Amino acid sequence: MTDVEIIGYEPFVNDVKDLIHKKQYQVLKVMNAETINLYWEIGEEIYNQQTEKGWGKSIVQVLSKELQKEFPGAKGYSAANLWRMRNFYLNYRDSEKLAPLVREISWSNNVVIMEKCKDDLQKEFYLQMAIRYGWTKRILTNFIEAQTYEKYLLNQTNFDMTLPEERRSQAKLAVKDEYSFDFAELSPEYSEHELEMQLVNNVRAFLIEMGGDFAFMGNQYHLLVGTKDLYIDLLLFHRRLRCLIAMELKIGEFEAEYAGKMQLYLAALDEQVKLPEENPSIGIIVCKSKDKTVVEYALKQSNAPIGVATYRLSSDLPENMRDLLPNPKEIAKRLKIFDEG
Repeated sequence: MTDVEIIGYEPFVNDVKDLIHKKQYQVLKVMNAETINLYWEIGEEIYNQQTEKGWGKSIVQVLSKELQKEFPGAKGYSAANLWRMRNFYLNYRDSEKLAPLVREISWSNNVVIMEKCKDDLQKEFYLQMAIRYGWTKRILTNFIEAQTYEKYLLNQTNFDMTLPEERRSQAKLAVKDEYSFDFAELSPEYSEHELEMQLVNNVRAFLIEMGGDFAFMGNQYHLLVGTKDLYIDLLLFHRRLRCLIAMELKIGEFEAEYAGKMQLYLAALDEQVKLPEENPSIGIIVCKSKDKTVVEYALKQSNAPIGVATYRLSSDLPENMRDLLPNPKEIAKRLKIFDEG
């Protein structure tokens, strides 16, 4: 059949292709869930036998050897992985909330979360994220090592008041509470311009630190409002949010008037630069320090979506970050809101 003959059948052919892709995805989901169920049951059996007969860890060595003889070429039956199955079962057997979630992601992602996360609330966060955004093992590991969970809980935005429900969670993930600009080589008495130029000159490292979904649009981005010239320090675009991101850099402490200025920038961007198919712009104000109460009050007065973050120039995380985290009850409440968003 020639291409000319196919033309009239294109909608039908595309519908069948979509149907096949959909069914293939459903089959993969079922296969993955069954694999996780199998590993769960193996882990449960190992634990039960150890409990009943007092066996030690050596049982997994014997079991691994026998399984690999019975199922040559099958992956997943190493002694180390069998022990992970046991720990996997013990980690989630008493959690009615998390047990169903682990069946929706791959075994490799489950292993990363199980071995790198300290408590159930942290595990829940990354389970939900991996399910919602289809994170690969590498991406998941990067987010955990970047302490996304902690920064998500700490970050300060007014997105709950200014963004539609379907965009809030992704927008919150796009704004960290603190950025590491340890790649920047700055003089002892550096200026905001010097900081800006270091980010521009190291744009690849800068975009990686921002989170991977950002594209660089320019610096000192010019806008004309009436007879007044405005210049946005950095203009970015977020692929998942499909919106412009205006970023302002301040080398001192956050001041309330910064939010008012950002609101003007966002209004001008939406009026003059935003394309019809794009979502309204978002602002990020990055300061050297901030008083969280001042930020909270300032953002309450703004009807534009704005987040306020800080930056650091060393690679070490602040020792008091854990002390600033909400209590477990508050974290659970935020995760519930996130899950419903």
